[in-house]
Amino acid sequence: MKASGFTAEVLPEDIQRDLEKACALHQRAVSDYAQCEQFSRLMSDLLARLEDAQCFNTADKVMAILLDCSPKTGTHCEKSTIISQKTKKLS
Repeated sequence: MKASGFTAEVLPEDIQRDLEKACALHQRAVSDYAQCEQFSRLMSDLLARLEDAQCFNTADKVMAILLDCSPKTGTHCEKSTIISQKTKKLS
């Protein structure tokens, strides 16, 4: 039985693992530009893989994160709190 027309997505295990890795990485990346860049690249890769796996609801969440994520050399992430909240919703 569906609840209000909503069906949960079943993510492939490798994608789920990488999403968890990305969320943990973001926690460390707030003040480290290299890790911030790594987070952004990983999320971009995950977006493509989610779309290929037809996991569009999760892909939309990852896209929303990428829209707010813009690594800049030598500065503290201005949107780290917002992105942290969004990454928690992926878990």
